[in-house]
Amino acid sequence: MEKELKLNSVNAKFSVTVKEKLWIGIPVVLLVGLLSTLIYNHHAEFSWDGFIGGFNQEFLVFFAIGVFAQLVDGTLGMGYGATSTSFLLAYGVPPVVSSTGVHVAEMFTTGASAISHHKFGNINKKLVKHLLIPGVLGSITGAYLLSDVIDGDVIKPFIAVYMIVLAVVIIRKALKKSIVKKKTTKLSALAVFGGFMDSVGGGGWGPIVTSTLLGRGRNPRYTIGSVNAAEFAISFASGITFMLFGGIHGWQVIIGLILGGVLSAPLAAYLVNKIKRKPMMVAVGVLIILLSLKTLSKLL
Repeated sequence: MEKELKLNSVNAKFSVTVKEKLWIGIPVVLLVGLLSTLIYNHHAEFSWDGFIGGFNQEFLVFFAIGVFAQLVDGTLGMGYGATSTSFLLAYGVPPVVSSTGVHVAEMFTTGASAISHHKFGNINKKLVKHLLIPGVLGSITGAYLLSDVIDGDVIKPFIAVYMIVLAVVIIRKALKKSIVKKKTTKLSALAVFGGFMDSVGGGGWGPIVTSTLLGRGRNPRYTIGSVNAAEFAISFASGITFMLFGGIHGWQVIIGLILGGVLSAPLAAYLVNKIKRKPMMVAVGVLIILLSLKTLSKLL
């Protein structure tokens, strides 16, 4: 009997260890595989002189944008795509290069963010499972439609208005003395919508999914960690789809965003545990409003 208990205990520990390694190993394997494929398929575009010359002042700007965007996304659970895209366009990077760079870089930054949040215990695995597959399906559908069917600029104003309304609701809830936790229903529909809008609108997974869940009174730490973990799969799916249709442009942008985001991801995950609930929700709401107003100002 005692031997059976010990054996069961060992098996349980082994099962937990395997699951823990999978949570970290799968993103790492996918990222290494993607990086190897990109280098193999596009190595002719790089010369030694061009590569060395590319690490200049512009590269430092893209690196800084990657650091800032990841700190925003990792601590508030949203805003990487919107933040980085806004800065890149303001700096003069062409929209095609900006969009490609952000989507490819997000594969790496969200992978690093997911690993960091897992390390700090910020992930609710049950919530991730509910968001994962529907979010991926929504993102692939959105990326395909944007590439072949619809013009993303047409629907961006509607997304921005929705974000502002949602942000006002979140800020109002944050300023209340107490937030009544409500049961979150239709998680799959929320994930499909978030993934779809993220691909079509150039960002939105975090603002849509994280904002909705926080507005329902969910714990910010586990909500942000879980949504970030699921975002790796969403970004990977949409990024691959965009690359299949549009190819890869602007390696300086991509590498700068990747390095900046990967290096700042652990700090962002650490800061989640240090920020209080109400200030975090207010910051989320203000960030959404500012980014949405910036989007509307460019479209009007």
